[in-house]
Amino acid sequence: MSFLDTQWEGHEVVVCRSGYTGEKGYEIICPWDATPALWEALVAAAEERGGLPAGLGARDTLRTEMGYPLHGHELSREISPVMARNAWAVGWDKETFWGKDALVAQRVAKSSRLLRGLLVTGRGIPRSHCAVKVDGAAVGEVTSGTFSPTLKQGIALALLDRSVADGDEVVIDVRGREVAATVTKPPFVEVQVREA
Repeated sequence: MSFLDTQWEGHEVVVCRSGYTGEKGYEIICPWDATPALWEALVAAAEERGGLPAGLGARDTLRTEMGYPLHGHELSREISPVMARNAWAVGWDKETFWGKDALVAQRVAKSSRLLRGLLVTGRGIPRSHCAVKVDGAAVGEVTSGTFSPTLKQGIALALLDRSVADGDEVVIDVRGREVAATVTKPPFVEVQVREA
């Protein structure tokens, strides 16, 4: 979460490290009219070093491999930071904030589902809203699922009942087909930072 104000070819730009992929990377914020030329310069520089551009699909796969929640999937009006296991990001010591009473009550009750990782052991790629079952009974739902190009297998994040623990075997209903998975604690992939 660091930012640097700088210039590129006479344009004010901000270079920051606030990305959401688990990889070492940067975001560049620049004026709209400078964007096409800056993009071309970045692509040319990346290609010289063997890199390629990647879009939101790559970002989504990378953040899922890291187990990072995304708003609208693992965080929403219905899925709190407590459920998403992001309680570390809540300012619990603040005297008051919007929703504090509800979050404190949820944290104390320990009855809500929790976000966990699923490592597919069978063949299949889980997707959002797939049911997760144990012995035929629903115990949760996939919030994000994808094929991990790093692991060469399906992975998912899912909200699961608290009775389900890391190491448990579950079944994901992928379009009517049962796919075996093991409950695991993300990240699915350990990041190895390489200096350029």
